[in-house]
Amino acid sequence: MQTVPVSLLTPRPQTRQRTVILTSADVSFRRRLNHVLSGLRWQVREAESGAQAWAEAETRTPEAMISDAWLPDLELKEFLKEFRLRFPNVDMVSSGGTEIESPRGPWRQELLHALRQCQDSDTAAWNTVPLVMEQMAGISDAAPGLLIAPPAVERATDAELSGRLPEMIGNAPAMLEVSRRVRLVAPRMTPVLIEGPTGSGKELVAEALHRLSTRNRKPFITINCAAIPGELLEAELFGHTRGAFTGAVQGRVGRIEAADGGTLFLDEIGEMPLGLQAKLLRFVECGELQRVGDNDRVKVDVRIVAATHRKLAEQAARGDFRSDLYFRLAVFLIRTPSLGSHIEDLPALVGHFLEKLGREEPVKQADASAMAKLAGHPWPGNVRELEHVLERAAILAGDAPVLSAIDIDFGLSEN
Repeated sequence: MQTVPVSLLTPRPQTRQRTVILTSADVSFRRRLNHVLSGLRWQVREAESGAQAWAEAETRTPEAMISDAWLPDLELKEFLKEFRLRFPNVDMVSSGGTEIESPRGPWRQELLHALRQCQDSDTAAWNTVPLVMEQMAGISDAAPGLLIAPPAVERATDAELSGRLPEMIGNAPAMLEVSRRVRLVAPRMTPVLIEGPTGSGKELVAEALHRLSTRNRKPFITINCAAIPGELLEAELFGHTRGAFTGAVQGRVGRIEAADGGTLFLDEIGEMPLGLQAKLLRFVECGELQRVGDNDRVKVDVRIVAATHRKLAEQAARGDFRSDLYFRLAVFLIRTPSLGSHIEDLPALVGHFLEKLGREEPVKQADASAMAKLAGHPWPGNVRELEHVLERAAILAGDAPVLSAIDIDFGLSEN
């Protein structure tokens, strides 16, 4: 009878595989680094944002974390500081020369080696916002009879690779530039002015700025300066005390104060009366406001994002808008393009809106005749008009799964 060595009968201790959280918005870089680290017998858990990395660490604390030099949702230094306090035993490595106070684990050299390998293979992929991909082919390249369907789920990866924000549909250079500017300025306190024609998505840009800022857990307050009469706009913005004016039966907090800690979005700022602009300027300069009918001042911390369909610089030059307020608001400019200037994004936009309409009923498609009719329209109402035209077409098509040219009705705009 053959004797079995005792070492084979004794259970070997189960060692936990060392784990690293890889945090980067660049999906292609994560894949490459994942491949290298897996070859070094690391278990890699990927995160595309600081919030996701935090959630992964809460689920199970890793031995190490590698962080990109730029995060899409959080300011890097603050994130690393808070992460260090919550997970003091995690070895943290970051690119771009960011200094991190963390314990140097026994595998630090492996992490640095993996980083160097990926940096050498593609130096542009690390420490940058994800690169821009080639723009979408034009509608003229579509084959006859092509059905434009909602984009497949895997297109989200294209958006990550190109740096396009999910709110900004389309890969035309003008749209990619909007995403690039939003990503650059969102983590800062810098005031932003968004200029663009009506219906071109200015509010979506403002929402993206708030979402990607460090203030995203605080309020995002919107006020349309064109929708409220001038005599009431001051009370809406600054608040008022009881009896401050006829009808003020009780005091009320204004929109500025309601946005404390968050973002205040002043839509159609070009419609604000000149007298009120002076009061807004004072708040922008000192961060203090005075409610209507009150003598006390209140300190408020808000990030201001303004938007207009007008050319505000020209208004300021004519004296129709305060030039000092303009220069305070327009520290950073973002311009949303008209739909006509990026008509090559029409198929992607059609797919997006049809998918959105399909949340409550079967998703429809648009055939070549419908697309040709849509492509020939001047779109004075821009992307907002396109959304309404498609909603109308979906209703007119009834139960038909495909929209054709006969279902496309531009309403008053085609008269």
